[in-house]
Amino acid sequence: MKVVTTIAEMQHVRSTFGADTLGFVPTMGYLHAGHLSLVRYSVAENMRSVVSIFVNPTQFGPGEDLARYPRDLERDLALLSPLGLDCVFVPAVNEMYPSAPGPSTVVTVHGPTECLEGSMRPGHFAGVATVVAKLFNIIRPTRAYFGQKDAQQVAVITKMVDDLNFPLRVVVCPTVREADGLAMSSRNVFLTPTDRETAKLISCGLFAAAALWQAGERKAAVLEAAVHESLRQGSFIAIDYVAVVDPLTFDPYTSGSSAALIAVAARVGATRLIDNILLSRAAPV
Repeated sequence: MKVVTTIAEMQHVRSTFGADTLGFVPTMGYLHAGHLSLVRYSVAENMRSVVSIFVNPTQFGPGEDLARYPRDLERDLALLSPLGLDCVFVPAVNEMYPSAPGPSTVVTVHGPTECLEGSMRPGHFAGVATVVAKLFNIIRPTRAYFGQKDAQQVAVITKMVDDLNFPLRVVVCPTVREADGLAMSSRNVFLTPTDRETAKLISCGLFAAAALWQAGERKAAVLEAAVHESLRQGSFIAIDYVAVVDPLTFDPYTSGSSAALIAVAARVGATRLIDNILLSRAAPV
């Protein structure tokens, strides 16, 4: 497993792969089982696989947790080493953004960026889309792997790939959860035991809404109320949103649609958590 820190070297390594299929997993590091599941999908489905580790400053707004975001490169590389990767790309900020403090060219995706996380975190998705576009151009993957937990990010990246004709396929993999149902996140490390008891009420509420959907309920207000009922049992600092939306466009859900996504963002102690469940006529995921 080769560790590469410059764009030029990464492009050279990529050129040695020739026509081999290449899977790519972009991460911000401090890896957990959810990230590792994406890597395993990539290794299983492609002849070559690359992971990037880059805490992207342009997707953090003022007052957000950029400085606090957990980092442990040695630990990350130890977790990745046995998985069969070809390369790990670990660029510095000034390597990705030589015209600091940020890029002079920004990718803006309209549509799914204009609600929920997009409303709560202005500029966040422009930072995400720009860095992912750069990584796609540097690495030129056949398939790129993302987790369902970041559903709105997935919708944004998928739209960008379609609109800009990137020659790759976005592969969305199921959310990986802790034994108590909490969606795995690098930020879970900040939760105290008391915070953790509150945090797991997010997934409890989502599972309750999913059960109603499976029983035939299609009213967004009823599904959202089931989540709020669960959240009321905990000591949340704030509930940023509970919303049922179209899983592709993130427009408000309409009751005639066959699929929906119910998403939550809430603050527990000093930590902001997001989660969602994708609903369809099949089993929810």
